[in-house]
Amino acid sequence: MDGEREGGVPMQSPGRRGATQEEETKGGGRAIGRIRPVLRCRAMAQPRACPEQDCLREVTLSTQRLRVLPPAVLSNPALESLDLDRNKLRSIAGISKLCNLKKLILSKNEIVDFPKEIQRLVWLEKLELNQNQIRVIPEGIFSHLPRLKHLRLNNNRLGALPRDLAACRGSLQYLNISNNLFRTFPQPVLQLENLQELHVQNNALRQLPKELFQGQSLKMFRANGNPLREPPSEVCAGGIQQILNYFNQLQHGSGQEDKRVKTMFLGASLAGKSTICKSLKQRQTKLVPKEERTVGIEISEFRIDDFTFLFWDFAGQLEYYMTHHVFITPQALVILVINLHRYQSNDDTFKDLVGFWINNLSMRVPNSVVLPVGTHVDCCQEGEVEEKRSDIMSKIAAMLVERKNNLAHFINNLEDSEEPEFYVDQWERLKEMESHMLTILDLVAVNCTNHRDIKRLEATILEHVRNEELFPEVVRVLPPVYRQVEAAIVDIAQGEEVAEHGMMDLQYLLSKLSLREHLASLDRELLQDILRYLHRIGLIVWYEEIKHLESTVFLQPTFLITMFRLLVRYRLVQQLESISVDTLIAEHATIRDRSNWVWTFKSKAMLCHRAVRALVKYQLCSEGMQDVFEEIMGYKPHRGRGKLFSLLEHFELCLEVRHAKALNPQACEFVPGKPWETTRGQGESWYLFPTYLNQTEEVAEVWGGDHPEDLHIRAYFSPEIPEGFFQRFLVKACSFYSTHWVAKVTCLLICNGKPLLIKENNQRAYSYLELRSRKPAGTTGFQFTWDFLMAVVFIVQKLSEEWPGLHVCVKTPCRTAGCPAELVWPDMDGKNAVTKEEVKTCGTCGHRFGTELLLPKVPTHPEAPPAQPAVHYYVTSYGTTTFGPSSIHVNRQNISSE
Repeated sequence: MDGEREGGVPMQSPGRRGATQEEETKGGGRAIGRIRPVLRCRAMAQPRACPEQDCLREVTLSTQRLRVLPPAVLSNPALESLDLDRNKLRSIAGISKLCNLKKLILSKNEIVDFPKEIQRLVWLEKLELNQNQIRVIPEGIFSHLPRLKHLRLNNNRLGALPRDLAACRGSLQYLNISNNLFRTFPQPVLQLENLQELHVQNNALRQLPKELFQGQSLKMFRANGNPLREPPSEVCAGGIQQILNYFNQLQHGSGQEDKRVKTMFLGASLAGKSTICKSLKQRQTKLVPKEERTVGIEISEFRIDDFTFLFWDFAGQLEYYMTHHVFITPQALVILVINLHRYQSNDDTFKDLVGFWINNLSMRVPNSVVLPVGTHVDCCQEGEVEEKRSDIMSKIAAMLVERKNNLAHFINNLEDSEEPEFYVDQWERLKEMESHMLTILDLVAVNCTNHRDIKRLEATILEHVRNEELFPEVVRVLPPVYRQVEAAIVDIAQGEEVAEHGMMDLQYLLSKLSLREHLASLDRELLQDILRYLHRIGLIVWYEEIKHLESTVFLQPTFLITMFRLLVRYRLVQQLESISVDTLIAEHATIRDRSNWVWTFKSKAMLCHRAVRALVKYQLCSEGMQDVFEEIMGYKPHRGRGKLFSLLEHFELCLEVRHAKALNPQACEFVPGKPWETTRGQGESWYLFPTYLNQTEEVAEVWGGDHPEDLHIRAYFSPEIPEGFFQRFLVKACSFYSTHWVAKVTCLLICNGKPLLIKENNQRAYSYLELRSRKPAGTTGFQFTWDFLMAVVFIVQKLSEEWPGLHVCVKTPCRTAGCPAELVWPDMDGKNAVTKEEVKTCGTCGHRFGTELLLPKVPTHPEAPPAQPAVHYYVTSYGTTTFGPSSIHVNRQNISSE
């Protein structure tokens, strides 16, 4: 290790040693010691100059902790570009001296009052003031900026824009006012004739003006995160053309209010979800026997007064939870059903019956409204119901307080750091999460066999959905044709001509709808708009983004759930073992083959294509749906894709294990810039299902053990790693790196002969993914290794975006053995961390390390690597593995770490 330190001599931290030890944090990992730079240049960074000229045209002073503008900058009137990003500026006095300035970046500072001097920068073309604290922009600024093309004002406290912004009508092309406080659309924007890109996300807008979309200039528009009624957010998600079509349809008839509530029933198995759901729908008590409990998800629609409820009843078994992420959506009422008879006032029972669901909702849909419903009260003793109700509500409240305190703790850590300007993006993300918390309503205890209790629950639900503060998007304004197409589709789906599965070709559906008199003029484009809307509200399913499914509409979403549960289900091994002999014969398989399928699945969580076909055929036949087998599985027994695998791979529930051949004479010619279709091998395909992986020592054996010299980082998750996250990560990562080994909580990826190990640790208050790679030698080695690590980090971060309430923080442990300190990564700028230091000093142990050992950075003068024996890896890939009916043969190759 001494070879990594500067001179091999421990150095004292320049800061206070006592301030480096922090208490163990909940959800953030062990005690965090700040790793500080030894030296930090406080002087102005060297401006970048054009070599042909004497005067500086461009100056970058990002992350210099400036509070005033340096005189040296203000004395250069020839300056055209000035970057003051991530400083501590509250004003920019003297900026008007830079009369030739064209680009001014003031983002991520501490500006409260909009700088009036900017009006004198008449040549300004690009202005960025995002992520400040600006509340008001005075009149008379933009009328002096006739050349302004690019304006960023997002993440401030603005509620209005000045009227004179219209003076930029001929020049302004980009405007970002997202994450502000706009309640009505700012009218000056409508006069910006050449505006091409507009961002208004995460405000409080209820309505958008149709005039905004009637010009020809606007090319990109984003409005998600607003409680929109006209047009609804589901329409806006379809893009500018769909919004324009929406307004055009409104001109043909007055808009109709649609009051629709998606209601999701969640809870542990046998909690009574299906009984409550069906009792509410039939408006009378309806007991559901145990043998008829929900398998996967069941969907039903009905009306109460003037509200339409779309009930989604989710199965409670953990195996089915893997598919829930596809359907759990925001802007829904969540009814959390709790069996009060089973509930006991202890932490374990609370976690299983309540805490697990609250935790996952907090991560997945953090701004949801949750109504806890206690069932089986008729099985409880007198006084027991109120005692358990009080215990549940107090424990839920404690969970929310703990979450809020944890977020506040993370925010304070960033604010109290010596260099808070390096963490502005993370701070903004945490503040946004802090403002989106679950709303938990009072628990309603019901006896499912009592009609009065069901009526009381119905009245409670209606009372809450009428509350616009709780459900601001429950009312949508729709053109009449939207309702007409919806009613016609429901009628077609319930007709005798349509099979039980409800799958229909898009063009055939259009022809059926066009036969109806009031829809005779319906064209394909308008139908696609309406299908997108109906898909987003959950009435039908249409995955136009999946190549093999773009022409198929699922009129019965429940059949889609049936497809999922064919392979993602409870007790799948028993289903494999029960495949009938007749089914085996039809798939040209034997009982011996079935035994091998079971063994391979148990040991490797893999199934060959024949095994999947046999399993799916057997289950479909048992449910009387054998007529859709070929369409689901494909018409080619060995290599046909079918719809099932397209769905499973799209939602990262399985991964096709590809067979690599040395050369493929049938491969298509690769032409840069043109689509390239890979040619599938002739061997039988295999599929990996990470959900069913077991612990195995194979990954550890191939990796060869951790070394102190490894590059080593951790991605911490708070409150925890979501259920199924690591399995989906495996599918995503292994699809990029075909040479890999996987296990339940570990994964080894190989790229260009270099290994990267990923390990999951998911303990309470200590949840992280650990990434390790061997220490490289030389500049090229560091560049490749950090690129490899960062590619995997970006996969983690991209996947985590599907859980808006999930906080992910990347840290690097100190390289001194036994030191508990960890360096919190600064914000990322592209592939690189926002940092300038060549050397970092640990504030806990005082040792100094090259920055390239801790952060994504290529060393300027790489040190000589310490002497160590070569480490050899025996690398095998599923791509070079052949699986026969009764044996497994592995081709191995020897790859050195060097």
